[in-house]
Amino acid sequence: QVQLVESGGGLVHTGDSLRLACVTNGDVISNYNMAWFRQAPGKAREFVGVITGIGGTKLVSDSVKGRFFISRDMDFDTVYLQMNSLKPEDTAVYYCAAGGLRIPASKREYDFNVWGQGTQVTVSS
Repeated sequence: QVQLVESGGGLVHTGDSLRLACVTNGDVISNYNMAWFRQAPGKAREFVGVITGIGGTKLVSDSVKGRFFISRDMDFDTVYLQMNSLKPEDTAVYYCAAGGLRIPASKREYDFNVWGQGTQVTVSS
């Protein structure tokens, strides 16, 4: 059974950086597309970025393009979300998710069937 555990969230100021990690159990990140989503209070869950299991193709949303970067470490079965130049509107719970090996990768949350517990990111102005 695939399990995902996020870490790295916290309280930061505008302009700061954070790196979130999603640790998986076993040989997951080469067999699934791995995505990050976020959900701000009172808002729907929003796609942030995805990295494909095959080929490691990366895609991020327009709202974070140029600031957020997704990567993976196959040796540690971990997917990362590097978040730079953080803004108050980036405040949300960030979730890691695993889904099928679709090419091109899906950005829809219902295409991802395994989710982590989430990690809170709060950006103060």
